[in-house]
Amino acid sequence: MPDTGKITASLISRWVGEQKPLIVELERLLTSFPALAPESGGDGELEKCCALEEKLRSLGFRDFERFDAPDPRVPSGIRPNLVVTVPGKNDGVRLWVMSHLDVVPPGDLSKWETDPWTAVEKDGAVYGRGVEDNQQGLVSSVIAALFFIKNGIVPEYTLKLLFMADEENGSVFGMQYLLKECSRNPLFSKSDFIIIPDGGDSLGETIEVAEKNILWLNVIIQGKQSHGSRPDLGINAYHAGCDLALKLHGLERRFSARNPLFEPDYSTFQATKKEANVPNINTIPGEDLFCMDCRILPEYKLDVVRAAVKEVVAEIERDYGVSVSVKEEQAVESVSVSPEAPVVKLIHSAVETVLGRKCRPVGIGGGTVAAYLRNAGYDAVVWSIMDETAHQPNEYSKLDNIIGEASVLAAAACLC
Repeated sequence: MPDTGKITASLISRWVGEQKPLIVELERLLTSFPALAPESGGDGELEKCCALEEKLRSLGFRDFERFDAPDPRVPSGIRPNLVVTVPGKNDGVRLWVMSHLDVVPPGDLSKWETDPWTAVEKDGAVYGRGVEDNQQGLVSSVIAALFFIKNGIVPEYTLKLLFMADEENGSVFGMQYLLKECSRNPLFSKSDFIIIPDGGDSLGETIEVAEKNILWLNVIIQGKQSHGSRPDLGINAYHAGCDLALKLHGLERRFSARNPLFEPDYSTFQATKKEANVPNINTIPGEDLFCMDCRILPEYKLDVVRAAVKEVVAEIERDYGVSVSVKEEQAVESVSVSPEAPVVKLIHSAVETVLGRKCRPVGIGGGTVAAYLRNAGYDAVVWSIMDETAHQPNEYSKLDNIIGEASVLAAAACLC
């Protein structure tokens, strides 16, 4: 049986590179199951999870655990979270690689050149909904773990693959469920290495150690409907809503700190989704609804931001005579991981060993499950080799990116 101390980067890269047909096969299998959340009109992730487990068993994986979150909104009544283990010589330290099963809707189908639910291999890439977000990370973790199984190697430390539900809609049935329901017997240890391949750059040179705080707001303005010729008899909720959206956007000037870890390096308050109000031109709208996507530097606590939002809302209510309700659709604060944390150094070392490149720590504006783990006291980082085509039409994942990513993850399992 080969010794983990004698495993070389060239051995890993050569073996992983030979798995290109299997990589395409896995992407095709996973893409064929539209794992959409009920918020997106889907039935959840169960069928995809079961198909994945069946495939992994056929490949030689033997240790499976399921942690199902109850969700009465889906036909099965559950949202699955699957843990697959490759036992190591030492279980005192585990290397976790975490990816998510759910995907976002394809959007306007006319903008797709292929069927989004049929993975198509073309020009060195695989195209389809979910092939990068987050099936690339899922497949790369499977190939990395399979390196040890197929070569008869027992890793020095236990390797854990986690395939989660509900990442795209707040992780209530995914990571949040796992942290809460397993609190008496935690799945994770403070000594574990946790890598989440769900964000990165095309060269694999950035390690995400910090995230902006997220605040999603659903804003409803109530005025008084009237005929378009008699605005004096009504209260135009749309006018109030426009002013409110602009004033909330203006909070970017109030929370004006800069942090070079992030791009952009400032907090953003952006009006996004807008609901229809009245169906005809000659009616003064008595109700208006819009949403805000706020990505706030971790220098600012969300409670401070909430207080500022309340001030702006009170000003609009006073000036326009409307009533405003604000509902938080998502609110996440995240602490940062030290650039000197062992898991950061591990990725630095693995990337340099396999790819011959240096890494640097960065922050991101998007939210990942790393935020929940960091808030619970675990050092979790986000790293991947990707072109960032997530949520776009004609989403793709380059096969070379998957191969490089899997090789780095396998090397990390040897180094940790």
